[in-house]
Amino acid sequence: QVQLVESGGGLVQVGGSLRLSCAASRLPLWRYAMGWFRQAPGKEREFVAVITGSGDSPYYTESVKGRFTISRDYTENTVYLQMNNLEPADTAVYYCAAVRTTGLALTRNEYDYWGQGTQVIVSS
Repeated sequence: QVQLVESGGGLVQVGGSLRLSCAASRLPLWRYAMGWFRQAPGKEREFVAVITGSGDSPYYTESVKGRFTISRDYTENTVYLQMNNLEPADTAVYYCAAVRTTGLALTRNEYDYWGQGTQVIVSS
């Protein structure tokens, strides 16, 4: 059974950093695009970042460009989201997701597997 387990969330002050991890089980990362989404209270789940199976061409939503970096470690079968210069607007539950494709996937409906989420709170 495929499992995605996120970790690394927490409480951080404005301008601080966090690194989220998404450990994948029974899912060879090199065959899957891996995405990060987030959902703030009362809002829709929104796309944050995605990386292809080959690790090429990461893509970010405009609001996180230059601050967030998505990466993957094939030996650990884990995807990361390094978040720097955090802002209160980044407060949300962050989810990782996977879809078997050689390309990118930017919408939540494209993804087949989801983790349980990890909470990020940025305090001012």
